[in-house]
Amino acid sequence: MELQTIQVAVFVAFTALIAFATYLKCRGARTDVDSNKDYFLAGGGLSWIFVAGSITLTNLSTDQLVGMNGNQMALLAWWEFAAVAGLFILAKVFLPVYYRNNCTTTTELLEKRYNDHHIRATVSVMFLLGNIFIFLPAMLYGGSLFMQSMFGVDIPIIILAIMFAVVGACYAVFGGLRAVAVSDTYSGILLLGLGMLVVFLAVQAIDFDFTGIPAERLTLVGTSESPIPWHTLLTGMIFIQVFYWSTNQTITQRAMASPNLKEAQKGVFAAAGIRLLIVPPMIVLPGIVSYKLYGDIGDAAYGRIVSDVLPVWLSGAFAAAIAAAVLTSFNSVLNSSTALYVMDIHEKYFNEQPDVKKLSGWVTVVFVLLALALVPLYQQAESIINLVQQLYGLLSMPILSTFLVGLLFKNVDPKAMIISVVSGTVLYGIFSFAWSPFHYIHLMFITLIFCVAWALLINKIMFGKRSEFIGLKPQVAQT
Repeated sequence: MELQTIQVAVFVAFTALIAFATYLKCRGARTDVDSNKDYFLAGGGLSWIFVAGSITLTNLSTDQLVGMNGNQMALLAWWEFAAVAGLFILAKVFLPVYYRNNCTTTTELLEKRYNDHHIRATVSVMFLLGNIFIFLPAMLYGGSLFMQSMFGVDIPIIILAIMFAVVGACYAVFGGLRAVAVSDTYSGILLLGLGMLVVFLAVQAIDFDFTGIPAERLTLVGTSESPIPWHTLLTGMIFIQVFYWSTNQTITQRAMASPNLKEAQKGVFAAAGIRLLIVPPMIVLPGIVSYKLYGDIGDAAYGRIVSDVLPVWLSGAFAAAIAAAVLTSFNSVLNSSTALYVMDIHEKYFNEQPDVKKLSGWVTVVFVLLALALVPLYQQAESIINLVQQLYGLLSMPILSTFLVGLLFKNVDPKAMIISVVSGTVLYGIFSFAWSPFHYIHLMFITLIFCVAWALLINKIMFGKRSEFIGLKPQVAQT
């Protein structure tokens, strides 16, 4: 009981310290006249350090640490290696386009390229569906499960999830993106440092001896039956990364909040370096070690290994880092979701000049309640990360197709693109729930090709327009 008290005391102290440091950094920040720009893009004032920190911790949460280590195999590191390519594509291909078009949301680019706000709203709704029904509940469940297994408490998952949701919502509502990004960075320093310490202590716990662990759990070459078959790296994997890092509002919002393109690119490159050198061992080695120590225990692996190898006071600090990762990832998705709703839907269809902060608060409450209602469903999943990746395929490739067609072609009718997006979602739904002839990563690639080809075909047959391939020419809107 005394040891648990020490853990909790250290946890509370570190959590309060991060919150206080964030307050000190943000309290003197100026308020931009453009309330949308200030609230959703931190007034364009994020330096490259905070861009890198926020991108890193927004992605690195319990669905990665708990979910990937829960697979207890090295193969999952491919998600991180491929992410490096996705970040380079964001920096060199997409960011110049976003800055050239002065975008606040990624979907704003679609409105400018297609000359139509309905395509912007359609894709925003798809992003919102993914955020509310997939990412938010998965983050709450993963963080709650970690806390439960690490502290060995009997508090129900849903109660822990409510605690995370309330605190995360407060960051998102009262601080906007600036507070989110600053707290991300401070929390990230703590999490990455302690995370690498966990890696070292875990490997030390088995005397750096990996014998006895099945070869399929140590290899980076996946068979057709593994979570990531080697051949999927040649098809859908890279496009999943392009979607996530280059078009997903939650990620790109940070990179679009710098004072200029060069500063944003520096932040993205720094995030890529962290993703290449630091994150892979954090998301696979503790899980592999836990397999040798405890056997196949799934998503409970990370919390248990951390609890066993860290000293009591450090485990409290690490719990604070994990809690911060959950909170910052959660409030990052909330903030970006609110931006999408306010700017792409509410201002376009209901009220052109709302009270942004007040409206954002109410929208955030609704999103949080919906996410909490879905947490019990995620408790039934065998693997958080595999479920999240597979479900998001319903939305990711159809959404990516709108960006690719909008950037690479002109003279495409937006209604053709909307029809194609809906058709692609239905197609992937059939692949996921009725007929799966290939691995789901291959099926995501097939869905993307279908969406692009179907949009161009409908454009010609139904709307009598001949699309023209233009590549990445610096134009703002289609003609």
